[in-house]
Amino acid sequence: MPRLVQRHEFMLFIVTVLVSAAIGAANPAFFSAANLFDLAKSSVTLGILALGVLVVLVSGGIDVSFPAIATACMYITCTLAIGADRLNHLSLLLACSAGIGLLLGCVNATFVSFFRLPALIVTLGTASLVRGTVLEFVGTRTITNLPSALVDFSRLTLFDRATAAGDTVGLTGSVVFLVAVILFVAFVLRQTLVGRSIYALGIDAVAAERVGFNIRHTQFVVYGLMGALAGLVGIIHAANIRNANPKDLYGLELTVIAAVVIGGASITGGRGTVTGTLLGVYLMVVDMRSLVLVGVPSEWQSVLLGGIIVLSTG
Repeated sequence: MPRLVQRHEFMLFIVTVLVSAAIGAANPAFFSAANLFDLAKSSVTLGILALGVLVVLVSGGIDVSFPAIATACMYITCTLAIGADRLNHLSLLLACSAGIGLLLGCVNATFVSFFRLPALIVTLGTASLVRGTVLEFVGTRTITNLPSALVDFSRLTLFDRATAAGDTVGLTGSVVFLVAVILFVAFVLRQTLVGRSIYALGIDAVAAERVGFNIRHTQFVVYGLMGALAGLVGIIHAANIRNANPKDLYGLELTVIAAVVIGGASITGGRGTVTGTLLGVYLMVVDMRSLVLVGVPSEWQSVLLGGIIVLSTG
């Protein structure tokens, strides 16, 4: 299995190099600082969510509620911050949004673990429930007057570069959170007992329980982490786009799951790596953001993406 995973990652790396080289040869603007920084910014939301989905898929589960959870956490947190100035600090906003996401993720875990319900049905239901609750009881108006802490964070750049046109572009500071999540998930999956239990659960839940792994505890970690990462993404996404829309991010679940599957994760559990997931995210972001540079119509972008997914799972 490790050799199979390494072979898939190597082939995927070759594909990413060839795709990047082809686009760059057709349009040198692909390698410009402005485009590379834009790709990095686009990778933050997709990348963090994909790492959460990776953990879920490795455990043999599935979660399609994370876009609804991310949007709910974002909108509820921003609404609370507008009415309570004490919450107007970046660390508090991040903690509040991630905390709400953690609670909602544990709701998923409760139904999956205690009531033995199918994860797909549970997360479909909670996605609809969360989405409807926010729109009915919290609000439907797009918040454009974000808390000042988020506005300041949205302007934060790690370093700036001057373009040929005389403009200045910078790498968004939110990339730091993506790097932190990458290191955290890689450590958990490869260096901890929890990580081994996640892989064991995905390979064979009955066998994992027989050798002493706490299946219920593992499922709470998996879905709780997914919820917390969705909450974190929600508030970062609001800062990056400078508004909080209660109808945002819907439909992103298929894109994120596709990125993880492209990266080599098995939909049936027990297989998947952080490296492969990041390569899948990169291909997905390039497909969504950069193929337009070489004049590829959106319809053909979908065809290309579908072909990559089929080849990746074959």
